Amino acid sequence: MRLATKLVLLSATCIAFPLSLLGAPRHIKVQQLPANAREVYETSMKLAAESFDSEKHLIQRPSQSHSNSRGFLLVRESSWYALGLLARDRPGDRALAAAILDAVLKEQYITPGKKWYGTFKRTPEEPEPAPGTIAFTGYDPNWRHFIGTTFQMILIEYPDRIPAALADRLYASIDLAITGEIQDGRLKETYSNIALMYGALWDFAAAHNGNADWKRGAAAWNEEVNRLYRLHDTFFEFNSPTYYGVDIYGLALWREYGSTPRMRTMGADMEASLWNDIADFYQPSLRNISGPYDRSYGMDMESYVAVTGLWLRSVLPAPQAPLPEQLSLSTDHMADLWLAPQVAILSARIPAPAMKKFRTLSGPHQVTRTIDDKRVATAWIGEHAVWGGEATTLSKDVGPTSQFHPATVQWRTPSGKIGWVQLTRAPNLNATADHDGITIETKGDVTFRIVANGIVASSISAKQWNLPGMPIAVESDGTFSSHPAGTAEAPNAVDVTYSGVSRISLRLHDPGR
Repeated sequence: MRLATKLVLLSATCIAFPLSLLGAPRHIKVQQLPANAREVYETSMKLAAESFDSEKHLIQRPSQSHSNSRGFLLVRESSWYALGLLARDRPGDRALAAAILDAVLKEQYITPGKKWYGTFKRTPEEPEPAPGTIAFTGYDPNWRHFIGTTFQMILIEYPDRIPAALADRLYASIDLAITGEIQDGRLKETYSNIALMYGALWDFAAAHNGNADWKRGAAAWNEEVNRLYRLHDTFFEFNSPTYYGVDIYGLALWREYGSTPRMRTMGADMEASLWNDIADFYQPSLRNISGPYDRSYGMDMESYVAVTGLWLRSVLPAPQAPLPEQLSLSTDHMADLWLAPQVAILSARIPAPAMKKFRTLSGPHQVTRTIDDKRVATAWIGEHAVWGGEATTLSKDVGPTSQFHPATVQWRTPSGKIGWVQLTRAPNLNATADHDGITIETKGDVTFRIVANGIVASSISAKQWNLPGMPIAVESDGTFSSHPAGTAEAPNAVDVTYSGVSRISLRLHDPGR
């Protein structure tokens, strides 16, 4: 369903919407935040200040790991910092936030008719896209929504802390972002993290402008996102430690600022359902969400910033949260930490049963989720190890740069660090997990990456991987080979390949069983 492309902008009919429908401010005072939320917010703000360019009024890129932009200054993350400054509201914060917002606004693409119309440069150094430029290569269309919803929060929460002329520019920028997205016509309701932010921003713009066509379009879009979720109580982008956190952000925007009771209820209900699902896959002593992952940037939430981990850190103390305890500008995916102002203002709404699971493992258990008519995820959550698989009815493969990880294992090694196994390359496959391990059905060559402190390559053979703290027996009809594959993220990695496979089984042992 492509509702956005069916709207005719020039025929928009304006009607009056009550001001009460434009979103209710949370009026959060930073000093009154719960301790955990305040700690992660303050850490975020401290590191943003350390990485801030006071001449350009933008945050400098802290590392190469977290962003697909190629420059040294970050536009999206700077808008997030501006929101944090307005929330803190110390002397000088308002003026600095206004300067940052002015710098961000100057990076919006404003030429009508271009595919990138209404989005923002990822960095000021990014050149104007050439005709035919591919999305996510020369520009990112999603910046419309990451930045637009930040402007939305500023206009709802802190309109009295910015100049009126600047507020008018933010409203106009949001209108450009929505117009550009509608004209682009590329977005689908199944693209969950962006679809949720788009639904929130479109609804906000429609209500502010009194635009009846936009109001109907946003309402229909949001109903379809909700309908698709309710088919199986899952999002199409299934089990992503990063993008589930953005889903939570989008749903919190619906829950707090939706212009109708229906939208606010849908947001709150999906948010609670998603938290319950995340909790079922979570292992609190490992501080990790078990795979399989449809989209993931890492295999150990203790070592990189995932947005779901950021939400959980806002309600859990550092030693219990799935987030690095010691955060610095060199932390992997550090820039995602700068979403902390949104998290602090919107507040995590985690159902009590889920919150209990985030604190304490109730016991080893199997998890099975139908994602859609082709895909089923399974996972075993043990006392000291977790593993997962995704069956795709042989419809999906795994490439060397894929974020799709359909077979995963995690455990705590004797060193105290998380060890992990990840399927990194395979033809179309089915992977299924149960209490005995993972079984993979495919046709061709499969490669696993194994990472564990203290790993010895000679301890890995065709039929037995004797890994630190995790022996794995392997049954396969393929030809075995292995070689070291250390990277900056995983210096102690070994890649294992089985060629000509039709079936392979990893027999796993949870030390707690």
